[in-house]
Amino acid sequence: MPRTRVAPSESICADAATAPAYVANAKGSINLRIESSTRQLIDDAAAVLGKTRTEFMVESARRQAVDVLLDQRLYTLDPERYDAFIQALDNPPAPGSKLKALLRRTPAWQK
Repeated sequence: MPRTRVAPSESICADAATAPAYVANAKGSINLRIESSTRQLIDDAAAVLGKTRTEFMVESARRQAVDVLLDQRLYTLDPERYDAFIQALDNPPAPGSKLKALLRRTPAWQK
C-alpha cells in the first residue's frame, strides 16, 4: 500500500470551505517514480501542447479526478430510460400497509 507523507507544517482539512486561506492556497509536491518510457511519453505529449511536464500532469490528473468523482454523482440515461425514470417519480406507487403502519406510529422523540 502506498504511503503518504505529510509535512508537519501541512494541515489536512476535510472541508476546503472551512480551511484557512493559507491552507487552501498552499502548494505542495508529489513525487512519483515512473518508468523512463512513461516519462518520455508524458514529456512528448506535454511538448506537443506547449506545456511543462508538471502542467501537463496536474491538468491530466485534475481532469481524471473530476471525471471519477462525477461518475459517482452524475447519472446519464438514454431518452427512453429517462422518460421511465420521470414517470416513476411523477407516479409513485401507492403506500403499502407497512408504510401506512409506520406513519401511524408515534415517533420515539414524542413519547
